[in-house]
Amino acid sequence: MTTHIVTLGGGGFSASATGAATKLDKYVVDLAGKPNPVVAFLPTASADDPRYVNRFLTAYGALGIRPIVVTLWQDAARSVSRLDEADVLVVGGGLTVNLLALWEAHGVSAKIRQLVESGKDLVIAGYAAGGGAFFEGCTTDSFGPVMAWRGGLGILPGSFCSHYHSEGDRAPIFAEAVGEGSLPSGYGVDDGAAIVWVDAKPKHFLAEDTEAKVYRVEGTEEPTSSGVYITAERMRVL
Repeated sequence: MTTHIVTLGGGGFSASATGAATKLDKYVVDLAGKPNPVVAFLPTASADDPRYVNRFLTAYGALGIRPIVVTLWQDAARSVSRLDEADVLVVGGGLTVNLLALWEAHGVSAKIRQLVESGKDLVIAGYAAGGGAFFEGCTTDSFGPVMAWRGGLGILPGSFCSHYHSEGDRAPIFAEAVGEGSLPSGYGVDDGAAIVWVDAKPKHFLAEDTEAKVYRVEGTEEPTSSGVYITAERMRVL
């Protein structure tokens, strides 16, 4: 029994120019190891935006999955109970802090912890803000300007910075937060790149092209200019 968590820096179906699933989306579905897996989409971070839901249904529907959409603005109790049916959870992007507040209120956080701890074979994919929710802390624009935020489920260790190079202020804010200790050491992840975690340990670093990278950002007391070590991980291009 294994829990795979795929934390994507951004991209995937929501950024696809044609609306089609990307290589990382397909990778997530294939991890389930089933011909027609049940995939639950949680668009909480986008306030259950119907346009986002439609993009998911169009992209993932073409991959032969059986979809569930877990909405919390209407019929939340029934939606949350359906998480038990899922082989794959896809957590969409948006605002991490808002996502976690609603998850706590409606019992989604507790349900996800239960599923992870049950030993059930499960795949979880978190896109950008949806990926940051699983760490101890992350960068977020939930309050307006991008800032470091020490929150999250803590299912994965350390911290996470999505859109690492596509949004110019993300990387320096993340480095500063790690350097001063307001965030623990963690990973900066570009759009089109992802970390694959197996039972809460990083196992693979994936990219859809040679430009997308994952960076390990670690605090250090050595006399460096920034107070951090930043190391590019070895990527596997899909």
